[in-house]
Amino acid sequence: MANKAYKFRLYPTKEQEELLAKTFGSVRFVYNKMLAERKEIYEQFKDDKKLLEIQKVPTPAKYKKEFEWLKEVDSLALSNAQLNLQRAYNNFFAGRAKFPKFKHRKAKQSYTTNWVNGNIQILHGHIKLPKLKHVKFRQHREIPAHHLIKSCTISRTAAGKYHISILTEYEHEPKPKEINTIVGLDFAMNGFFVESEQGEIANYPRFYRQAQAKLATEQKVLSRKTKDSVRYEKQRIKVAKLHEKVANQRKDFLHKKSKQLTSQYDCVVIEDLDMKGMSQTLNYGKSVADNGWGMFVTFLAYKLVEQGGKLVKINKWFPSTKTCSKCGHVKPVALSERIYSCECGFVFNRDWNAAINIKNEGILMLGLS
Repeated sequence: MANKAYKFRLYPTKEQEELLAKTFGSVRFVYNKMLAERKEIYEQFKDDKKLLEIQKVPTPAKYKKEFEWLKEVDSLALSNAQLNLQRAYNNFFAGRAKFPKFKHRKAKQSYTTNWVNGNIQILHGHIKLPKLKHVKFRQHREIPAHHLIKSCTISRTAAGKYHISILTEYEHEPKPKEINTIVGLDFAMNGFFVESEQGEIANYPRFYRQAQAKLATEQKVLSRKTKDSVRYEKQRIKVAKLHEKVANQRKDFLHKKSKQLTSQYDCVVIEDLDMKGMSQTLNYGKSVADNGWGMFVTFLAYKLVEQGGKLVKINKWFPSTKTCSKCGHVKPVALSERIYSCECGFVFNRDWNAAINIKNEGILMLGLS
């Protein structure tokens, strides 16, 4: 069985917006209440981790007697808050994450509900949800009939837009492809990546840099408003919409590029780069964040898996830039050198040469000729 999510825009009525706001707040309240109790136990018995690990998270039903308004919202949303806290604790004890933190009202607002006995149904232009009943939404693509709905996550952006992510489950056994076409990608700060076959550059438009001047102007206006006033809220939404537009442009570009590559090649080879370290060491913070390389790799990975292809990551310390793709000689190359010149007489574009080396290393890792 495989899972796939479909995200759509929601258009709730004023009454439904009020209930959504109550649900967001109730989920956050219950999560923080349960975390406060667990934190108190942790402070008392933190030396005995085995005892802490078997401690059960209190259920949301415990708080409904004291706080009657919790009964107004979807009970499954509150149950998922309990599951999320338990998952956060498990990750903490496993060493995968830090100790869980309290949720803030200004953080991302969302909640998850589950499909139980047909309580979630997709109708003509509407979706039926627990407590909310029929909510208008824009279904820009069909969900296949053999996909079964498992859960729905409703979220609200900083700009005040509502979205629903429908998680489905379906039978899927991807047949591994025979690898006939392989491409190597060399990450480039300016052009996003250079591919090994034709040396083509992705030519990423750098959406954040394009919007930076306008963002600076609007944020300056926001900084002069009285906090929490009506005009402050209007300007905050204006700034949030600009950030949202940049994020949507970036995501659209990355989806199209990853789709293009996965349709054309059976295997994609990349370097396993530490983007966070790169941004801190080389002072490329804005450029690295604007590129969205991590998101691009995620898109590549799941699209290749769906089609039976492969994503190969080579060691980040592999000297792809320093190695001659013709004779294999390794020599130091300065960051300012854009043309690679080898002692064997081979002269080539630096990034294209690196992409070819990445592809060749991927072929060796796969054991192909």
